[in-house]
Amino acid sequence: MTERRCVSCWQVKDRQDLIKITADSTNGTVVINPDSLTFGRSVYLCYNKSCIESAFKKNKLSKHLKAPVSEELKGQLLNELRNN
Repeated sequence: MTERRCVSCWQVKDRQDLIKITADSTNGTVVINPDSLTFGRSVYLCYNKSCIESAFKKNKLSKHLKAPVSEELKGQLLNELRNN
């Protein structure tokens, strides 16, 4: 069991209970990365709307990933939330 910390609320949870977001080291694009095939700097977020909103509101993702994060990614994350 591998535990990770949500960058929004700082709760430690099992890795399967979090959304992994990675800034690809080859081209710098930021992707939602459930399969762990993309290498680069990664962060984790809880599967709840308040953590996703907070991460974008305070620009936490960009700061932790050291890469620009598009507003489009927020929509993708909220979609991921609905599908889970």
